Amino acid sequence: MVRKLPLCGLLLAATSLDCHAATAAPLAQSGHNQAPGESSRARETRARTAAASPRSARAETLSVSTSRNISTGTEQRMGQKVMQQFVPGTNPLKVLSARTPGLSFSSGDALGLDAWSSSLYMRGFYWNSVGISLDGIPLNDQSYGTLNGENLSQAIITNNIAGMSVSQGGGAVDTMSTTNLGGSIQISSADPSDRMGGDVSQMFGSNASFRTYGRFDTGAMNRTGTKMYISYARSDTHKWKGAGDQLQQQAEAKIVQPIGQDSRIAGFMSWSNNSQWSYYDLSLTEVQNGGWSSEYLYPNYGKAYREAQKYGGGADLYDGGQHQVNYLGGLTFDMAMTRNLHWKTLFYANSQVLYGTYADPAVSSQVLPGATEAAPLSEEVWQSHQARYGMTSSVKYNIAHHTIQSGIWLENNNQEMGQFFYNEPSLASGLAPLKTIGPYDVYGRAFMESYDFKWTTDTFQYFLSDTYRPIRNLDIHAGFKSLITTTSGGVQYNNEAYTGASALANGSMTAAAAFLPHVSVNWRFLPGHELYFDVAENMRGYGVQSWGSAGQASLWAVQDQSVFRRLQGSTPAERDWVYLVGYRYNDRYANFSVDAYHVNDYHHLLEINAGNQNNPILSVAPTDISMYGVDAALTLHPFQHGVMKGLSMFNSVSYNHATYGSDLESGGRLYSVNKKNIVNYPQVMYKSNLTYAFRGMEAHIDANYYSRRQYSYTNDTSVPAYWLVTLGARYRFGDYGPMKNLTFDFSVYNLANSKYISMMGENGNPMSGDLYSMERGAIRQYFGTVSAHF
Repeated sequence: MVRKLPLCGLLLAATSLDCHAATAAPLAQSGHNQAPGESSRARETRARTAAASPRSARAETLSVSTSRNISTGTEQRMGQKVMQQFVPGTNPLKVLSARTPGLSFSSGDALGLDAWSSSLYMRGFYWNSVGISLDGIPLNDQSYGTLNGENLSQAIITNNIAGMSVSQGGGAVDTMSTTNLGGSIQISSADPSDRMGGDVSQMFGSNASFRTYGRFDTGAMNRTGTKMYISYARSDTHKWKGAGDQLQQQAEAKIVQPIGQDSRIAGFMSWSNNSQWSYYDLSLTEVQNGGWSSEYLYPNYGKAYREAQKYGGGADLYDGGQHQVNYLGGLTFDMAMTRNLHWKTLFYANSQVLYGTYADPAVSSQVLPGATEAAPLSEEVWQSHQARYGMTSSVKYNIAHHTIQSGIWLENNNQEMGQFFYNEPSLASGLAPLKTIGPYDVYGRAFMESYDFKWTTDTFQYFLSDTYRPIRNLDIHAGFKSLITTTSGGVQYNNEAYTGASALANGSMTAAAAFLPHVSVNWRFLPGHELYFDVAENMRGYGVQSWGSAGQASLWAVQDQSVFRRLQGSTPAERDWVYLVGYRYNDRYANFSVDAYHVNDYHHLLEINAGNQNNPILSVAPTDISMYGVDAALTLHPFQHGVMKGLSMFNSVSYNHATYGSDLESGGRLYSVNKKNIVNYPQVMYKSNLTYAFRGMEAHIDANYYSRRQYSYTNDTSVPAYWLVTLGARYRFGDYGPMKNLTFDFSVYNLANSKYISMMGENGNPMSGDLYSMERGAIRQYFGTVSAHF
């Protein structure tokens, strides 16, 4: 009798592929370790049981645990134990990057919350090419001003994260994303507790920093186990250089309704409001000439006013910043239909309004009523809005030695972006200037609109996969996804006198792929030893941005409709093949992993800025990228007993060699870019952590090294290497009356007070030479936090 094999067997027979790869292990929702050979069904049941335990959620967030989140295959996991070593409210991606090989996070502030000056690279891929999800909700593009997702730091309060998982291979076929080229990051929110209670924490720090966090859990409210939490966080700090505040407020609620033993319905909603004065963009020349402390002129409006009168568009800028409001909600039905059949459906919605601003000395205001002169500068505001609605639905069926999964993703996104100019008052009037965070219509509505763009993006994705376990210690995975995403629209209004173009970009672009395969194998050949292999093809949809939105590679960013039409018919969607082979070893004394990978990235779209941040001259050019790299990580737990039991040491090293595949033309000139290293990403990274915990005390030190980064596409300018050291300590005082687990944390950021460049390319990168498009990293700063559970 011939045994019929499901999808994996059919794919292997059709392609003659020898599956020697590791499937990325599913996200560990509970933070518990996976038993070797444990079935997906058993793991999910155990995770759900652990989550329902009254103690499990609190133990994860309030106490030191001796258990560890063990990574398997291509997946790296991080739980609350590691996250607690960072200042509360730190950007989750900054936390993940600090302990994950191949990830490079940079920001102009210590906590990584400044939206303009933050970025993440994953093995050479910018964060607009990484698939990111929160409880299954696709967050897509994480870059500033995105019209295709929401930044993770604004989607969830850090304290409410149960765990994070990163896969730097091809990413699983069930990753719902239009941006997944270089891997995926999955975030899971903590469940409400079965017991009524609450958490509070108060952070104080340098530059008048403070952060207040509170959470209340209702506990089980009825016999069926209905439970929920509500929480609020408020972070406020003065800028560490220059004047201005950076305020972020967040509110969240989550409700869980268990249904029987293995099913449940969960609802999640978050709100965030960011009002931030930004940091000044620097150039390499300015930094080399000692301009490390260069900053906006705010609050000296008089000086900015007089400079604008004298120098016009060449004057120093008065201020710059952003105001952003986000709403995110999801409703998940997680149902065990039978013992072997599981169905999960998610409905979600996301709304974002963003105002990005700076005082522009190149455009004068109008004469206000009662005034005798017009201000020689105005407030330039980019106003953008997106409203996303979507759903995902998938089934999982276990039969014999197979786990078969299939599902769909549907999303509709309505996007809009325009540029407006608002009046500033004359100096003689004595009136206060506008604030960069608004309101902007204090002295009347916008007196000029430069342009307005509107788009609609519709996305459909289908996936099918089979994980075959012929023996207990071998997982063979094969699957594929189909993706089609269409964006229609473009310019709705064009002020030709300002843009200089008779027609800006308008039209439709579709990225479609019927078969994007993924094959992987995980072989646990000895206790604690794993070999894995992973190969996948991925595609990225076309991004949208308006004319003048530097830093985003978008066909709609070109200044001429005829250029757009030419690119429309000659620019394929970006696709890549990712190959990875690795080895991992886990036991009670050590965790070791090493990955070697290769990426062929085709039709990578570059945005070229041949001007400056005030007058960008934008064009886009496709090229290929070839990438080779190795990541290795070692964590030691040398002592299992005695006073040294709490000692652990982590070290990782990463090497990446990524180069462009062709020369590029800009402004009628051909630049030698072929075989040059990609911009903004360090070739070598070294990360180290030493932690010691004894009874209620814990101390740790992190030292990270980032090698030289190329600044221009021709590699004729670069940013030097730097070290960044952080020190932290914690003491748990125990219980005092109603306060449980009273804890004090203290940390020092940038212990050596290093001068370094953090963000690069926020205004795009130059083909050659210099550009005002980099940010300085924060100086030494101190933070202390008091927290307790009630």
